[in-house]
Amino acid sequence: MPLALATLVGAALLYPFGHEQKTGAEVGLHQTPVEAVVTGVQANCGEKCVAVTVRMTDGEASGQSVTIPNIDGPGAPKFQVGDEVVLSYAGSQPQAAESYQIVDFQRGWSLVVLALLFAGAVLLLGRWQGLAALGALLLSFLVLVLFIMPSILAGKDPLMVAVVGAGLIMFVALYLTHGVTARTSTAVLGTLVSLALIGVLGAMFSAFAKLTGLDEDTTNLVTVLGTDIDTRGLLLAGTLIGALGVLDDVTVTQTSAVWELRRANEKLTWRELFAAGSRIGRDHMSSVVNTLVMAYAGAALPLLLAISLAGRSMGEILTSQQIASEIVRTLVGSIGLVAAVPVTTALAALVAVRQEATPAETPEPEPEPEPAAKTVKRAVRPARPRPTRFEGDLYTGYDPDKGPWERPSRPAARRAASGRPAPPARRRSSGSP
Repeated sequence: MPLALATLVGAALLYPFGHEQKTGAEVGLHQTPVEAVVTGVQANCGEKCVAVTVRMTDGEASGQSVTIPNIDGPGAPKFQVGDEVVLSYAGSQPQAAESYQIVDFQRGWSLVVLALLFAGAVLLLGRWQGLAALGALLLSFLVLVLFIMPSILAGKDPLMVAVVGAGLIMFVALYLTHGVTARTSTAVLGTLVSLALIGVLGAMFSAFAKLTGLDEDTTNLVTVLGTDIDTRGLLLAGTLIGALGVLDDVTVTQTSAVWELRRANEKLTWRELFAAGSRIGRDHMSSVVNTLVMAYAGAALPLLLAISLAGRSMGEILTSQQIASEIVRTLVGSIGLVAAVPVTTALAALVAVRQEATPAETPEPEPEPEPAAKTVKRAVRPARPRPTRFEGDLYTGYDPDKGPWERPSRPAARRAASGRPAPPARRRSSGSP
């Protein structure tokens, strides 16, 4: 709450109430945009020249057609009948072709279709939270257009304007998207600490490297405004705003990771939560730093190509004003991202251990099927072999050499049967009596 109130007070102090910014011809810009449609293209106006006939759809000469010569060659835009273009009118004779110049294409509908596709994808995946994210994006754009830009053009300190504007965007985006909770407030604190670190380091190293922030676009802006503007502060303001979006990603992810760890195991201590969250943050940090570096490198790619054609050494290219400014932005922003991981993780662990853990929702167990009736299987005894026909005495055995077999009449005779002499003639027994 104190930080939110400080942000609102800063916005009230920095907003240019009552200031009317001069635009167009009032600041020396006499170029007026005029919309038109291409009605004819003829390549007979000279060497590397093409004559483009357009019919204006607005302006002082709306409905009239003029033929404008345009450069034809490698890298020049190609025009076809039906193309919607933008003309620059810079004269006092609306009917004269010399007063117009083709400067751009109209691309409103293509951007609208792309924006609708983007919104549909966000709503399809995020549903209500995706709708909140789109609302936060719209409000962030309004803060940029209605507060940051007018305040800087009115002569306010660009760095202070960027700090307050980043705070407004952060509060609006995070709380609207993720709700007013302790988890969101922890992410807000981590983002603010990282933004403060980026601002301090950016101011220190831009002064140490003697960066002025005067590139071609900034020089034209200062010339048009005709007033003093802190170009170095403008450089730092761009660094803060550029790093804000990536910082939100890091802080929200780290806070959510710590809360889910606490939810999964409420017995984890602060140190254990911090250690586990830091391990998650290391992988995220490496990918996010690479994302920021590639974003700045992609934006400066045409500049790198243009400077490399001058035949200068790599050291001279990297230490030039424009490239050094991008290097400072990249490295300072990356330091802030690296610092956001331990700072946010420590804050999240401190807050999470003091909150009652909400048990994770577990699905109801499915009813176990009733056990099938057990059937007792009896061991199958092996079939006994059928007894064979015995011949001879069952007690003493039968020997054919002993003569014919006779059943003993008493036990004593059985025992003495084995001692009888062998008969003279050999005869087989016919079997049991």
